[in-house]
Amino acid sequence: MFEKDLRDIRLHLEEREDLFLGEYATKSAKGIRRSAEDRLGHRTAFAVDADRILHSKAYTRYIDKTQVFYLVDNDHITHRVLHVQLVSKIARTLGRVFQLNEDLIEAIALGHDIGHPPFGHDGEKCLNQLARKHGLASFQHNLQSIRFLEYIETRSGFHGCNLTVQVLDGILCHDGEVHNQDLRPHGAQNFNVFDAKVKGKYADPMLPLQPMTMEGCVVRLADTLSYIGRDIEDAILLGLITRADIPAGCAQVLGTTNGTIVHNLVTDILAGGCDGAIGFSPQVSDALLELKKFNYEFIYHNDSLKPDPVEVTACFDTLFEKYLEDARTEKNGSVMLEMLLKKAGQEYHDRTAPATMVLDVISGMTDDYFLKEAAALGCFISRKTC
Repeated sequence: MFEKDLRDIRLHLEEREDLFLGEYATKSAKGIRRSAEDRLGHRTAFAVDADRILHSKAYTRYIDKTQVFYLVDNDHITHRVLHVQLVSKIARTLGRVFQLNEDLIEAIALGHDIGHPPFGHDGEKCLNQLARKHGLASFQHNLQSIRFLEYIETRSGFHGCNLTVQVLDGILCHDGEVHNQDLRPHGAQNFNVFDAKVKGKYADPMLPLQPMTMEGCVVRLADTLSYIGRDIEDAILLGLITRADIPAGCAQVLGTTNGTIVHNLVTDILAGGCDGAIGFSPQVSDALLELKKFNYEFIYHNDSLKPDPVEVTACFDTLFEKYLEDARTEKNGSVMLEMLLKKAGQEYHDRTAPATMVLDVISGMTDDYFLKEAAALGCFISRKTC
């Protein structure tokens, strides 16, 4: 097919969005990239972004990334790759009803956790402590997702995925752990606004962020919906809690199974409509907040199944110091340097501080690769059997 025909297909798809998308949707023709591309293909901007994320090496590594429970020998426990797929599915369901851009939703959902290090939030805490120790800004997985997609990933010889600002912003602002009764888009859709958010978040990890698109708002809510009941199911499977432990008020409003909880939360959001904001009714919002508190107390902060934190911290410290020495001395044959030069190139090497390089490498590791590298240096983390 000729290039003109492919371009005509894309233009037709963009024109169809004008007919079928609602007033709060972000049209694909409005997608803005940091570097302009003279692209004649048939795919719209956000569909291209979803494909670039899906085919990235970082997305491939989702397959062995911790969601909540790590180093537990049970094949039925949720991993990060399933979580992002669930976020995408739930968010696209909401977006379809609200006549939003499902391609933009999918791209944000697939990329939102790419910056998560080995062992989930526990690994994130270890890397944050190491970053602070070495005079760097805080390590935050959403900011690390942006680093991977903008500076480290490669595609067809180019460095960085050159994603649209709307996708990058949705990934940056995805934090489903922050409780919001409702969300509305905030800020113009441009890189000046986005770069200011990134800078502000590095300076203040507690800085609240709002997505610049309604699609970003949907993904953020879907992040909560995808993990809140699923984590309960995993915890029941592992014997941490029983279904009867779920607070009575939460059970009455939301239910006690993942399927029921997701259904009731989605139904409540849909009932509230999309009139410039989306969110929960007061009763459901209160029940969801109580359920989050329950999960934190009895699941996320429950140490009965967690590996020895001393062992975990020691492994992160040992790997970091070894790789940092390699980076500073440019040691030949270093696994760390070899990985980075292959992924990000010499320009990245020349302009990136050694400690930042190490953060990039370790945060990109799968759980098993981290354990293999740690074991080679004499560090081990004991597994749990359930």
